[in-house]
Amino acid sequence: MDMIFDDLSQAVAQPRRDVRALISAFALDMAGKLVTGLAIGLGIAVGMALAG
Repeated sequence: MDMIFDDLSQAVAQPRRDVRALISAFALDMAGKLVTGLAIGLGIAVGMALAG
């Protein structure tokens, strides 16, 4: 009977946070923003060079 309550408390417990996944998601988000900024800046530079 005691094991049933132990299993139940483990099933209801909050999941542990995976720090590595959190850091990986943050780094991927920052890299995406950097690449987007570079693409926009390069597009503006090419557009201005073509315009004159």
